[in-house]
Amino acid sequence: MATELDNKSFAEALKKPLVLIDFWAPWCMPCVMLAPIIDQIAEEYAGKVYVGKVNVDDNQDLALKYGVMSIPNLIIFKDGKPVDNIVGAVPKATIKAALEKQLK
Repeated sequence: MATELDNKSFAEALKKPLVLIDFWAPWCMPCVMLAPIIDQIAEEYAGKVYVGKVNVDDNQDLALKYGVMSIPNLIIFKDGKPVDNIVGAVPKATIKAALEKQLK
């Protein structure tokens, strides 16, 4: 299950080696459709990738900081720096391929 993050927990999450953050909002239907896939990824990659969710309505400053203009927006962080960005409700395979590239 992906962990819901706020400003403080987001900063802690970025200390982990590889992080997938889902920027989303409850009113965004593509975000709601993607949520179960994000939770599956969190389970499948447990111990390898930290998976978190940021509600852009509650954490607008984080969305602004990382240039999130459209949601859902998935950002992969490696060693605290953004290394990949996936915008839109994409297939699970697309997310897994992006993560696998960073795990090599």
